[in-house]
Amino acid sequence: MELSEAISKRKSIRGYKPESVPMEVLKKVLETATRSPSAMNTQPWEVTVLTGETLDKVRKANIEMLMSGAEPWRSISYQGVHRQRQVDLAVQLFKLMGIAREDKEKRAQWLERGFRFFDAPAAIILSIDSSAPEWLALLDIGAFCQSICLAALEYGLGTCIEDQGTMFPDVLRRFTAIPESKNIVISIAIGYPDRDFPANKLESDREPVDSFTTWCGFEHSG
Repeated sequence: MELSEAISKRKSIRGYKPESVPMEVLKKVLETATRSPSAMNTQPWEVTVLTGETLDKVRKANIEMLMSGAEPWRSISYQGVHRQRQVDLAVQLFKLMGIAREDKEKRAQWLERGFRFFDAPAAIILSIDSSAPEWLALLDIGAFCQSICLAALEYGLGTCIEDQGTMFPDVLRRFTAIPESKNIVISIAIGYPDRDFPANKLESDREPVDSFTTWCGFEHSG
C-alpha cells in the first residue's frame, strides 16, 4: 500500500471483532511508529498497552465512574465551524447507527462505547513525563499517533484515537501502575475491524486545501 493510499484509507474504527491481537504484532506496529519525528529527537512518548483482563477492568471502572456522575478530568469545547463539524460527524454516526436525536437511552449507550475503547481487544495509552514541555511534546505525540494508525493498516488492524478512554486517569493508574509523574495524554483503540458494524461505514468529510491554506510568495514563481 502506497503512503498516500494509507493516509486516505485510514479512518476511525468504532466496532471491532473480538479476536485478540498478538503482542508481537502490536510490537511491530510500535517499532514502526518509533521513526516518528520528535523535537530534537526527544521521543517523549511513553506507551502502555492493555488487553485481556486488565483492559476489561479498566472498561468496567470507566463505566462505573461515568454512571456515578463523576466529572471527567478535562472537557472539550469547540466553537464556530469546528463545533459544526463535530455536530455534523455525530449526525452521520447516529444515522448509521439508527439512533434518533430524542432517544436518550441509545445516545447514552453510544457514549459508553467510547469509555469502553469501543470494545476493541486492545488499547494503547500514550503518556509523557510531567517534566516535558507539554506544548512541544504534544506535537510529537500527535505524530506518533498518526504513525501507529498508519502502521496498523499493514497488519489488517483498525484504530480509533479517542480521549474518552483517558477521561478518568485514576482508573488507568489503578490498573496499570502509570505513576503520577506521567501525564496521560490520549488513547488509541486497536483491533481487527468489524466491517459490518454500521459506524465503520462512515466516510467523514475533509475541507479542500484552499479553504485553510494561505499561499505566500507564489505570485511570480514558476
